Amino acid sequence: MCGMRALIFTVWMFTMVACTSTQPSAVLYRNPVIDRDAPDPTLIRAEDGAFYAYTTMRGGNVPIYRSEDLVEWEHIGGAFREGEVPNYVPKAGIWAPDINYIKGQYVLYFSMSTWGGEWEAGIGRAVADKPEGPFTQTEFLFDSREIGVQNSIDPVVYQEAGRCYLIWGSFRGIYLAELTDDGLELQDKPLRQIAGTAYEGSYIHKRGEWYYLFASVGTCCEGLKSTYQTVVGRSRSLFGPYVNRQGEKMMDNCHEVLLSGDDKVKGSGHDSQIVRDDAEQEWILYHGFDVAEAKAGRKTYLDRVWWDSEEWPHIGDGTPTREGIAPTFRKR
Repeated sequence: MCGMRALIFTVWMFTMVACTSTQPSAVLYRNPVIDRDAPDPTLIRAEDGAFYAYTTMRGGNVPIYRSEDLVEWEHIGGAFREGEVPNYVPKAGIWAPDINYIKGQYVLYFSMSTWGGEWEAGIGRAVADKPEGPFTQTEFLFDSREIGVQNSIDPVVYQEAGRCYLIWGSFRGIYLAELTDDGLELQDKPLRQIAGTAYEGSYIHKRGEWYYLFASVGTCCEGLKSTYQTVVGRSRSLFGPYVNRQGEKMMDNCHEVLLSGDDKVKGSGHDSQIVRDDAEQEWILYHGFDVAEAKAGRKTYLDRVWWDSEEWPHIGDGTPTREGIAPTFRKR
């Protein structure tokens, strides 16, 4: 009897080891995923199945990065050809780009502003047939004075039911206006303010019956003194009102805090679009100052977005992940 039990136990152990050995082990990643100055990330999964991220480069071209898995990124060049970087605002840099695929072409939106030049600021766009560019046909959509919105930067486009909406603004209110169906021109329609004066770097994400307005509050660019945080509110309408858990309005600068810095990363904010991997997990990019290398600028970080039982998003313990299980992508 004892011998039979020993035989059964041995067979069971062999089966367990064999089964375990066939299970794929979890692949880990470490932050930051772009270990260089690459703030204000925006990304898209292109027709070729790869991801392309576009970031700010103060006073220069728009850097483009390519990745197959959101973890390993390769710098592949700039969005514009040499000598063709837009210069609609004198002595301005290009800030906070936003990438979209609209009616068969890639449309890159961008801010142009001098540091602190809140009336010398505006938003433009350019188009390309491929995500790596070159982006051409640039056009300046409007400046702060023309549109009547001080500090008109940080554009992001939301698409729904064949219609395109531009969301923008920085600490002077977040505004929304409809674009033409191809996303290339602003329609002659009234502007709507959808959030108060605490915010910039906004982005709208639709999940189920809710629209989520993600934004950043605090200071973005003071090195280790930066207080940037990612915050969120939600609404049943694209046009608001966006509220926190208590029903208080983002128009009154009330929100839920999603992500804050800690002793390893400061100023975590200005998040990208949320993207889904092949295992239906959702991910977001954002920037922050690496405390161990503060002078390196704002690096790009990756984190998974979770949703609680009340359909509110959260990121881990509310601070940047050092190391985690990587996104899941099948080879195409």
